[in-house]
This record gives sequence, C-alpha cells and structure tokens, in this order.
Amino acid sequence: MQQITPDHSHIGWIGTGVMGASMCGHLLQARYAVTVFSRTKAKAQPLLDRGASWEESPRGVAEQSTVIITMVGFPRDVREVYFGPEGVLAGARPGTILIDMTTTEPALTREIEAAASARGLQAIDAPVSGGDVGARNATLSIMTGGNRETVECLRPLFECLGKKMVYQGGPGAGQHTKLCNQIVIAGTMVGVCESLLYGFKAGLDLSQMLESIRGGAAACWTLDHLAPRILHRDFDPGFFAEHFVKDMGIALDEAKRMNLALPGLTLVHGLYQRVQVLGHGRSGTHALMLALEELSDTVIVTPSSTRTS
Repeated sequence: MQQITPDHSHIGWIGTGVMGASMCGHLLQARYAVTVFSRTKAKAQPLLDRGASWEESPRGVAEQSTVIITMVGFPRDVREVYFGPEGVLAGARPGTILIDMTTTEPALTREIEAAASARGLQAIDAPVSGGDVGARNATLSIMTGGNRETVECLRPLFECLGKKMVYQGGPGAGQHTKLCNQIVIAGTMVGVCESLLYGFKAGLDLSQMLESIRGGAAACWTLDHLAPRILHRDFDPGFFAEHFVKDMGIALDEAKRMNLALPGLTLVHGLYQRVQVLGHGRSGTHALMLALEELSDTVIVTPSSTRTS
C-alpha cells in the first residue's frame, strides 16, 4: 500500500476544537491539501486563512478526500459524523481511509470499521494523548487500532502530529489503550490536586514544593503542565472536563462488561461530575481542584494566584 504523502493525498479534517485545530494546522504546514468541516465555521477560520478549503458537511468533505480524519467530542457526535445522512460514509469513495482520533466507545469503532469495509473503505482508530500542549507542539502519543498495513502507510501523516505512534491491534484496540491512559490520568490528577491542598494547609510554598517533588518518583506530565495552572487559578481547557467525564464513563462501562471493579476510577468520575455541577464542564481537567476545594472548604491562594476561577 502506498504511503500517505502531501503529493498523493487530500486530507479531510472534521472537528476544529481545542486540539483538532492545532493538529490540522500541522498538516497544512506539511503541505497537505486539506478540506475542513466544523459545526462552527468560525473555529475553522484560522485554518481557512492558511489555505484549507471548506465544505458544508462531513459528506462534502468525504467526497473531496482520500484520507478523512475526525476529531470530535462525544460518541453521539462520532455516530452522526459517520452514519448521518450527510455523514462521511455517505460520501466517501472506495479506497478512502477513515481515521477517527476521537476518544470513543470501542464498540462504535468496530461498527464504523465494519460499515467502512462493506463499502470498500478502510477505517482505523487513532485516539491521542497529550492535551492542548501536545497538539500545539506536535508531540502527541497516538494509539492505533485496525489493519496494520493501513496504519503503517499512515505513518508519515502521524509523524506530523505526534512524537510516538504505537500499533495496538485490531479495530477498537486503540480506543481501549486510550481508556487505559485515562484511568492513569484520573488517579494522577486527584493525587496532584490533593497534594497541592495538603501543601497549602501545611503552610508550604507550593512552587518550592513542586520543584522538589517534580524531581523524584512523583514526576509526571500533570505536575509539570497543570499544577502551575492551578496555582495561577487558570482553569482554561487543554482538554475539557466534560470530555474526561465521558471518557471515564466509557471506561467504567467497559469495566462492567468485563466484570472488573475499578473503585479509584469510580471515585474520580464522581468528583468530576461535581465539577460539572459547579459549572466547570468546559474548564480544563485540572478544574478537579474546585471540587476538592469545596469538599475541604478551602481555596488555595498563593502569590501566583493572579486569576479567579
């Protein structure tokens, strides 16, 4: 199978949110021809200004493209984008490759793959991790599932988006891997937030405390990138809290199906539902701190707290 390159491929991109816009921008920078659709055209305007073309529906994008990438929000959005009357499957030509980079239900991924195969198309799942920082810097980790030969031919394209692409197995394997990723992040996030609360009540200089623990066994991406945002009361999204609630819900449903008990994930899922009740579903995942502060009747205030929540 021929590799995907700027000289031989026309990319369709559907979804220009917090991460999708940056990711699509990297493909434009790599000289790929790109056709875009987003529910809100204004969000795609910076990409159009850089040379992307616009279509009024996923079907219109599919009719123009040899590779179609979707990066949307919820499973219902994925289903509509692929199976709706103006969806990708209604417009894609035989031989087209479909790549869903949304985190969604593994069963839905397998359903898309089966429907695509019946139409002479190829579909893979390729969810990512790295948040807004990874999307902007093209350092995402990409977890792929589907036909291995198809995945390998896409490697030049994926190299524009991330620093690591690992093949995980058949259809849905990429999604299962992403859910493993989200389980780890859930436990890490609650640990980071509780650490900051504890340090604050103990009277520590939280910046100095972070400087110490970042260099030891607690070192992690969340400490480096999100703990400083918490100290500045900057809860702008790198990844929406409501999307994380969705991901954890999918993981818990899959765990139930596999007869697994995941008490840690269940706890954190409930805390994030409280974040939504507090009106911060569209804030970043580090807004978990707001729910924990409410439970402790404590608000972290530091010299670097220059913003309000």
